[in-house]
Amino acid sequence: MVQNLPMAHFPINHPARPVYRAIGTLIGLYLVLFGILGFFVDDTVFGQRTNAANSAVSVVIGVIVLGATLVGRNLDVTVYKVVGYALMALGLLTLAFLRTDANFLNHSITTCIVWMILGIALLLAGMYIKVGSTDDVTAWKHARLTE
Repeated sequence: MVQNLPMAHFPINHPARPVYRAIGTLIGLYLVLFGILGFFVDDTVFGQRTNAANSAVSVVIGVIVLGATLVGRNLDVTVYKVVGYALMALGLLTLAFLRTDANFLNHSITTCIVWMILGIALLLAGMYIKVGSTDDVTAWKHARLTE
C-alpha cells in the first residue's frame, strides 16, 4: 500500500510558523495599501509607478493573500505558493514590456523588482507554514531520515 507522504522538503509545524504567517500578512497588507493609495495618488506610490489597473491587481492579490491567511487550514500554504509564483512571473513579464505600449500596468524597473521580491518572500513563507498532526510530523521526519 502506498502512503500519501508529505513533501520531504517542506517542514510541518515549523517553530517559526508565526513569523512566516506574519510575513505573509504584511505582504498582503502592503499590496492592499499600495493598491488603495494608487487609486488616489497620481502616478507614484512608495517609489513605484502605478495606475488604476496596477492598483486593482494589487488590491485583488492582497485581498486573496489576506483571506487565505485568515482562513488558514493549509489553504494559506497553497495560496502563498501560487501567488508567490504569480508575482514573480508578473514581475518578469512586465519587465519584458517596460518600454512598450504593452506596459498596461505602468510598471517601472523598481516596481518589477519589488513584485519579484514580494513573490519570493511569499513563496518562502508558504514553504514553512504547513500545519499537520503528530502523525504527519512523524511521517515527514521519517521521509527526511531524521527520526
